Amino acid sequence: MKTIIIIGGSKGIGHAILNQLIDTHKVINLSRSAPELLHANLQHITFNVLTDELPPIEVADALIYCPGSINLKPISRISLGEFREDFEINVLGAIKAIQHYLPVLKQSKNPSIVLFSTVATKLGMPFHASVATAKSGIEGLVKSLGAELAPSIRINAIAPSVTDTELASKLLRNEKMVETITERHPLKKILKPEEVAEMAVFLISDKSSSMSGQIFQMDNGIVTFKI
Repeated sequence: MKTIIIIGGSKGIGHAILNQLIDTHKVINLSRSAPELLHANLQHITFNVLTDELPPIEVADALIYCPGSINLKPISRISLGEFREDFEINVLGAIKAIQHYLPVLKQSKNPSIVLFSTVATKLGMPFHASVATAKSGIEGLVKSLGAELAPSIRINAIAPSVTDTELASKLLRNEKMVETITERHPLKKILKPEEVAEMAVFLISDKSSSMSGQIFQMDNGIVTFKI
């Protein structure tokens, strides 16, 4: 049974990943609140990525870093402090986790890391300056570390479009906004966290053993197609 570290597995996409792994993997979840789930394979450690030191973990086969932010403001209204906090949550937290658990991962057979980006790095959208800047850093990190850590550790990222989670609730707060966002996507749908979770589970599995340094767009066609 593989041991998977999930940082941010109590809500949203992270919780969907935890749910899909828990029956067949040992899952160590690090997050501010405990998941609404009790299972013999689950160990929860209370952790705040902005303030806490990462706990020691002796065995791990994969690391999935889920914390993110959606701070949408005009450039004239977003402070440098907000830029810094978004960068700390999205990028520096991931770097801190990778550096901390790298020695443990290197002891595993076919270890892997999964991070999260966003379609906003490829598709220019108003008010996305902070999140797009931070997630562009994630994509650069994945490319660089994919080369640096090969062949011992694989690292990939998933770049979802709007996903129906608590984090995106302000974007989906009424039927009109849901309808507008749905219509903007060529596949006429909004991502479910379970769909994104399935991709993450695939990327830490042996089925993806030839994939590293990749950014997987889960965009419902909005980046690729113009219809």
